[in-house]
Amino acid sequence: MSVDRRFVLKGMALGSLAGLTMGAAPPSVAGLNAAPSSRAGRPLVALVRQDAQDSAFVQGIRAAGSQLKLQPVDTSLGFMLELESQLRSGQPMRMVGLLDDASAALVLDLARSAGARVNWIGQHTAAADHSRHHLLNTQLTEGCSRQLSRQLHACGAGFTLHEERQSSVAPARQLAGPARRTEHAEQWAASLGYLLSTLGERRAATAPLVSASRTPLTGSFVSFSIET
Repeated sequence: MSVDRRFVLKGMALGSLAGLTMGAAPPSVAGLNAAPSSRAGRPLVALVRQDAQDSAFVQGIRAAGSQLKLQPVDTSLGFMLELESQLRSGQPMRMVGLLDDASAALVLDLARSAGARVNWIGQHTAAADHSRHHLLNTQLTEGCSRQLSRQLHACGAGFTLHEERQSSVAPARQLAGPARRTEHAEQWAASLGYLLSTLGERRAATAPLVSASRTPLTGSFVSFSIET
């Protein structure tokens, strides 16, 4: 990962998307300490690429058993206006996604404008035998990076993980594991989908074990969890 790209994650939260409410509770939404049952009862919208509706990320979300609405993303004006309307509707909702950098930046900018709460932003780079993760999280997502690393280590997927806590002076957490097996190279996406769809519910992390598809998930992606 280049030095420039290494700081795109922070830039999304602190730079060009100034005002993004990472874990802050605006007047229109419940506080971070809302009961787990109140979060679990909120409809879950998953934003994914047009060609990723059966991806490992979606498999992980479905395994959580949430009330799921799968919403393919495009960057057309019509879609963005519809998404903005959803975020401003005042209806309690959880929204998670795994998108390319540009699409994710647009979604997060709309979330900022709507006053939604962003509990998690992650930047991910995946190759056929290794994945790299740079995570920026909040109190609600504390421990998720360790759960993700444990699952990847258990199935033999190679990974490196760098986690920072928003507005914290604590040193960043660094975790890594060597690639011992290649058939579970996409496990990071399934585990991530499960973790993001169960934030705040205090349930065990039991994401499904997935095998690599014929067209492995490779490239650069941004994950997020938004709450209204």
